[in-house]
Amino acid sequence: MSTNVIAVLNQLVETSKDGEQGFLKAAEDAHDTKLKELLRARADTCTRAARELQDLVMQLGGKPESGGSVSGALHRGWVDLKSAVGSRTDHAILADCEKGEDVAKKRYGEALEKELPADVRAVVEQQYQGVLKNHDRIRDLRDQYAAMKS
Repeated sequence: MSTNVIAVLNQLVETSKDGEQGFLKAAEDAHDTKLKELLRARADTCTRAARELQDLVMQLGGKPESGGSVSGALHRGWVDLKSAVGSRTDHAILADCEKGEDVAKKRYGEALEKELPADVRAVVEQQYQGVLKNHDRIRDLRDQYAAMKS
């Protein structure tokens, strides 16, 4: 069975768009100025990743996705509801970001298990390494904010 490379890439576009939108929402809700800047930078990284994947889809003759996933939208809706009910701490915001990065890790890992052309695999692998670094940075920050709370 051959891999539908365009479908795999489009799922990663959705994942990147979810990350972009999630980090922008987190930056909007964050209290600490440096954290806001970091979260906006993470959103920019996701934007660039989505564009790179969209370009690959077009090169392969496909129609690239332009938005995030339904599950990402539902998650952001849940985050909006929590924000409306009460002010979230920076620690809680980072915990939500880490959950999003867990999803990204899983989706990129699944994509790399598929048969992909070498040039596509190289892009996905490079972005996956960025996702891993992003995840670990967010996790470490979450832990720092947890320590400051106690």
